[in-house]
This record gives sequence, C-alpha cells and structure tokens, in this order.
Amino acid sequence: MFSRIGLYAAMLAAAGVPLYIHLPRYATVEMGLSLTTLGAVLLGIRIMDFAQDPLLGRLVDRPGVSLKVWAGMGAAGLALGFWGLFGMSAVGNPVVWLVAVLVVIFTSYSLLTILFYAQGVRLMARGGASGHYRLAGARELGTVAGILLATVLPTALGYRGFAGIYVGLAVLASWAMWRVWSREGAPVDTGERIGAVLKVRRVRFLLVLAMVNALPVAITSTLFLFFVEDRLELTGLAGPFLLLFFACAGVSAPVWSRAARTWGAKPVLLVGMALAIASFVGVAGLQPGAATGFAAVCIGSGLALGADMVLLPALFSVALDEEKIQGGTGFGLWSLAGKLSLAVAAALVLPLLERAGFRPGEVNAPEAISALVLAYAVAPCILKTVAGALVLALPGEARGG
Repeated sequence: MFSRIGLYAAMLAAAGVPLYIHLPRYATVEMGLSLTTLGAVLLGIRIMDFAQDPLLGRLVDRPGVSLKVWAGMGAAGLALGFWGLFGMSAVGNPVVWLVAVLVVIFTSYSLLTILFYAQGVRLMARGGASGHYRLAGARELGTVAGILLATVLPTALGYRGFAGIYVGLAVLASWAMWRVWSREGAPVDTGERIGAVLKVRRVRFLLVLAMVNALPVAITSTLFLFFVEDRLELTGLAGPFLLLFFACAGVSAPVWSRAARTWGAKPVLLVGMALAIASFVGVAGLQPGAATGFAAVCIGSGLALGADMVLLPALFSVALDEEKIQGGTGFGLWSLAGKLSLAVAAALVLPLLERAGFRPGEVNAPEAISALVLAYAVAPCILKTVAGALVLALPGEARGG
C-alpha cells in the first residue's frame, strides 16, 4: 500500500513544479504572451484556486458520490490539462486557451490533493500517531521523487515530451491507487461547516502553525533564482542547487518519520526547525561565486524541509482523526493555509524589493542587493524562529508523542 501512496504522491508533485517554475517562460516564449498579460492571468487563477479549496473539501466529504468518481475526474482533468498546456498548440485565442486549461489543471490538482491527504487520514484511522507518521514518510518521499522528475524532464525531453510522460504517469498512478479509494474509516458526516471545524482549538492552532512555518519556504522559493543569479552570480548552477535541495529532502523523509515514531513529533520537529535556522544563518555572508557555501546551505535546508513535509501534515492528520473531523474538510483548509503563505510572500516581498531598487538581471546598487539578502536570508530565519515558538506552545494533545 505504501508504494501506491508514494507513486500517487509523485504524480501530484510532478504537476506542481511546471506550474510554478516552467509556466512563466513557456507562456511568454512559446505562446507569445506578454508578462503583463501572464501576470493578470495568474492572478485570476490564484484567486480562484485560493477560494475553492475549502469548498472542494466539503464537496468530497459528502457520501453521495464515490471517491473513485472524484479521483477519476480529477486525474482525467489533470492529464488532459497538462497535454493541452504543454503537449499541443493553443486552439483559438492563446489567452482564452491558457485560462481554460489552467482552470482545469488547478481545479483538478486541488481536488486530487485534498482527496489524497484525506484518504491518508482514513487509512490510518486505527493506526494511531505512529501509523500517520509512517504513511507521511512514504508520501513525502514520493513527493520529492515527483519534484525531481518534473525538474529534470522538461529540460531533457522538451515540454511536449514531458507532457507525454506525465499523462502516462497519471494513468499508472491512478490505476495503482484505484483499489485504495474508500470511505471506510471516515467519521460519520454530521454536516459540519468550515466555521465549526475552525472552532476546534487544536485544528486552528495547527493551521496557524502551518501557515507561519510555510512562509520562510514561500519567501526563499520566490527569491531563489534572484539570489543565485543576482547575488551569487551562479546562473548556471540554479538547477543543480534545486536538485540537491530536493534530493536531500527526499532522503531525509523516512528518517524523520522513523524518528517521530520513536521520540514523538514535537521534539523531532523542533530539531528540524533548528537545522533550518542553522543552515540559513550564514547565507547573508555569502559572496558572489560562493558555490560550495550555498551547496552546504541547500543540503542543510533540504534535510530540514524533509521534517516539515513529513511531520506537519502527519500531526494534522492525527488531529483530524482524533477529533473525528472529515478529512476533506480539514485538508481543504490545510491547502488554503499553504497557498495563503505563497500569496503573502509574493504580495509583500516582491513589491518591497522593487521599492528598494532591485531589478532582476540588471546591475543593482549595493542597497538593492542588501534588501535582497535581508529578504532571502534574514527574514526566513526570524519567521522560522516564530514557528518554533508555536511548536513549543502546541496543545498537549497535538504533540504526537
């Protein structure tokens, strides 16, 4: 079963990277859209994506429709959407085509993500915290494998080749997961509303922790290419640095899972956060050309990311399980919290950098580079420290030990 979970996680993760890394270049260079037009399209899609997650969570929790039906619809939408985006030329107006394809992709991706994490809650309903940590380890190992594939394949095979491989992966993962979809183990649907779920202190606390803890990663992800290219002047190494980062996260995922089953999630999560801060402390002092130093940062922060990826969703799964909350509703809110962090990072950090005079790809004044270093290296450490304080304050029943 855990191999099926890992394969499905890889399929979902492989869908995310192209949308955040490859889409801007593809839409402007291959489809001929202007940056302004693309920005407007992505803003509208993000607003839709942001708003629909809790509603999708409530929808899939209703027992009237089989989970296999939802999973089949989502997988078909994701596969067809990716082929429509990367595997074929736009039909008609390219802007209208892009909007239509992205609506299908983002809705399908959100639906499958919520279904997948909610199914994990049901599968481990009788396994206790240890079962949730074990499943999370397999799931996040698959996630990193999917990220690595999606990072390499578009460059190696081209966009059309990647689209073809992705359609095959979606079919294979859906077939492997087909027998796993079941409502067995789910709490009785009491018609609970989102507001009622948020009244549960334990759930509300973990959602706040998830959002605060995601902010450092959201900021560093947004500014990664700027820091590597404009501060370190290592343009050709951006791809290898990303691969190193995610590979370390993948290697560490089973280790964090095993550690949590042995010592409990709270102390292990604090170790991971401390490692993240320690890894980033020296980033501000890196000078242009410091490839070895930044590689060390990628290793340390990648290992730390493995802890976040495994333990926080597992802690949330334990909370939903023990509080008898429907998984779809819960993970609809969880997905919303993560996307809110990405939106906050982009909405605050990028305009502030622009006001400081920073211009990507140009010769920047020392003050502009200092602003970039402050945003990329210092702010995440502060936010991670706040997240660590929240972990210390976790309600006793949510510690996962």
